[in-house]
Amino acid sequence: MRHNKSFNHLGRTSAHRKAMLSNMACSLIMHKRIETTTAKAKALKRVIEPLITRSKVDSTHSRRMAFSVLEDKEAVTELFREVSAKVGDRPGGYTRIIRLGNRLGDNADMCMMELVDFNELLLSEKASAKKATKGRRRGAKKKGEETALAAAPIKESVVKKVVAEDVVAEDVVAEDVVATEGTEAIAEEQIVAEAAAEVTEEPEAQAEEPKEEESTNEDDKKES
Repeated sequence: MRHNKSFNHLGRTSAHRKAMLSNMACSLIMHKRIETTTAKAKALKRVIEPLITRSKVDSTHSRRMAFSVLEDKEAVTELFREVSAKVGDRPGGYTRIIRLGNRLGDNADMCMMELVDFNELLLSEKASAKKATKGRRRGAKKKGEETALAAAPIKESVVKKVVAEDVVAEDVVAEDVVATEGTEAIAEEQIVAEAAAEVTEEPEAQAEEPKEEESTNEDDKKES
């Protein structure tokens, strides 16, 4: 029975377990990402996170306490120079465990453990999302709505109404054109008729003048 057992012994002696977790902590600090079993990752989480919190205060005492666990000068230097600068504003939760499924052979539950602030892909996505949310103001929302309405597909009913209005307008224009053409044709006919009437009146006048001359000639003959 598991009475008064607050941590996982991992099937190892205390010296073996301490050495293994120290080695895993150094690997995580140097490479920022390791692949291991879920049980070991959970045990490592209880070792590495207090060290990262201690690295925020760069003092001799803090470095000696970190070295007592890691027992590696390069790992201690990396922890206090690179890792502490990245996690300075984070209040906790420096590591992330991502499940990878079961391992072939012994069917162990595998995972990938990484430092949160060193995953560049997720950090870039979060930064872009923050910029998008900060840029959304009242005016920006209105502009976005206008662009969305402009880009939205037009319904068939609206298209039919617009087409019908265009057809009616074309019919009205055509009727106006026909009316103006009719009035112009009538005016031309009237002008032609007046011109023809003038032409017909002039020969009649010319024809009447010789008759008067003939009558005068006949009167002269009678007098003679």
